[in-house]
Amino acid sequence: MKSYTITVNGNVYDVTVEENGAVSAPAATAPRRAVASAPAAAPKAAATGAGSIKIEAGAAGKVFKVEAQPGTAVKKGDPVVILEIMKMETPVVAPVDGTVASIDVTVGDQVEAGALLATLNE
Repeated sequence: MKSYTITVNGNVYDVTVEENGAVSAPAATAPRRAVASAPAAAPKAAATGAGSIKIEAGAAGKVFKVEAQPGTAVKKGDPVVILEIMKMETPVVAPVDGTVASIDVTVGDQVEAGALLATLNE
């Protein structure tokens, strides 16, 4: 049997490979993080009157800048939040014309792919 350490999407797993090629991982072992990160923040409550159109993170990253505030009118393609993803500033844009109903993150927050960043009303 051989033991390996494998990193998948930032999670490190210790696996054991048997000589016949079967792969097994200890059931009691939870994945460990590859890099140290800030503790996860508690989920933020949506603002009163949150919109029906969700703007979500396309990838994990850090909130670098908030471009729009609640009440701001935006056009399709206007940046709402800028994420730092792999050392690059990546704008997250409005999918439709509308008014920003809520901003659900603050600068410095770590977000996962699919995390709610903001909402809009058409």
